[in-house]
Amino acid sequence: MGDCIFCKISEGKISAKKIFEDDELLAFEDAAPQAPVHFLVIPKKHIANIMECSDAGLLGRLMFKAKDLAVLKGCGEDGARFVVNCKGNGGQTVPHLHVHVLGGRPLAWPPG
Repeated sequence: MGDCIFCKISEGKISAKKIFEDDELLAFEDAAPQAPVHFLVIPKKHIANIMECSDAGLLGRLMFKAKDLAVLKGCGEDGARFVVNCKGNGGQTVPHLHVHVLGGRPLAWPPG
């Protein structure tokens, strides 16, 4: 997708601190972390948001990879927050499906 920053990161055109990559998924540290652990997991294929994803297998792999990486980053015992924002009202700021994983400290609810 031409102007999509996450596609550009996936293609190596913009650098990011990668923590995982395979043929289908990419995980990297958030550029503006909101917790000691804050990273994103994205599909490399451009999908604008979760409502436009029809691949249940991809969604499952995305979430399982997010969970596995959260454990790897030390959140297995105390937990983490897994967030998928969708479109404007859902707070999505980059129109490319992604999961935020936040942990390493207690997180309040509702988010502020």
